[in-house]
Amino acid sequence: YPRYEFKYGVADGHTGDQKSQTEIRDGDVVKGSYSLVEPDGTIRTVSYTADDHNGFNAIVQRAGQAVHPATAIAVAPKVVAAAPLGHAIAAPALAAPVLGHGVAPLALGGYLKG
Repeated sequence: YPRYEFKYGVADGHTGDQKSQTEIRDGDVVKGSYSLVEPDGTIRTVSYTADDHNGFNAIVQRAGQAVHPATAIAVAPKVVAAAPLGHAIAAPALAAPVLGHGVAPLALGGYLKG
């Protein structure tokens, strides 16, 4: 006759990881719940039951206010190249990806069969 009960939890102050779970099984009936802190600071709690008659059923709840900190966006500096008077600057060569069977796109939108 299958019967068990367990509980566990994690509260790591260094990483901020916080979660817990409990579960009880008595024959063919399983009941339990788990919770965790989401990256946005809310707490997700899932309570579930499972048995032969009703299958698996879960209720998901979310508590707290989501916090999304502003993220700094790095902007690359503008690079301006100047050529000596009377000289041209050559554009870098770009390798065209091979699409299969020797067909590669041309720079102006056509295709070259090779």
